[in-house]
Amino acid sequence: MPEAAPAVPEAGEEGVVVATASAGQTRDLGERLAALLRAGDLVVLAGGLGAGKTTLAQGIGAGLGVRGRVSSPTFIIARTHPSTRGGPDLIHVDAYRLGSLEEVDALDLDSSLQDSVTLVEWGEDKVESLAAEPLTVEVRRPHGGLEAGTDLDGADDGRRLIVLRGAGERWSRAELETLAEPAGPLESLAGAEEAGSD
Repeated sequence: MPEAAPAVPEAGEEGVVVATASAGQTRDLGERLAALLRAGDLVVLAGGLGAGKTTLAQGIGAGLGVRGRVSSPTFIIARTHPSTRGGPDLIHVDAYRLGSLEEVDALDLDSSLQDSVTLVEWGEDKVESLAAEPLTVEVRRPHGGLEAGTDLDGADDGRRLIVLRGAGERWSRAELETLAEPAGPLESLAGAEEAGSD
């Protein structure tokens, strides 16, 4: 079955919403986002366990043209991926195990922030103060609508809702909306999200 292209972003107050229909499309979105990133940017990736934060991070790494496999840095906490194109390096951080601002400060991320793109998984409410204009990207798995007897191992069909919220003048809504490729209404994914939030 062919993949559906990402839907048009929803014009909501919570940010720009882009739908993806597979892990491949989520990676592609990351590559398109990388084209907007520059040295000094802080990207905070939010979302539940298994939502697809690392998949999106892999796309960003590919788009920035960095060296090394971008994988979940859970046991390393922070990993530097040097640029192979003369662009900014990617600092990929997993803040899941960090419980305090002191532990975040101990990583000394602010010393490399101006020269790199810093991407922090599980960083919400922990690292936003490192930059005046962070970009928060929340990856959501639409839920609801599973029938009785559904094999839960195969229930993840790869669909995601990705909400982009930029702080300050650095991130214009129009710029973020360029990340969506027109492909039809967002209703099916948005409806599943609303059904699961009751």
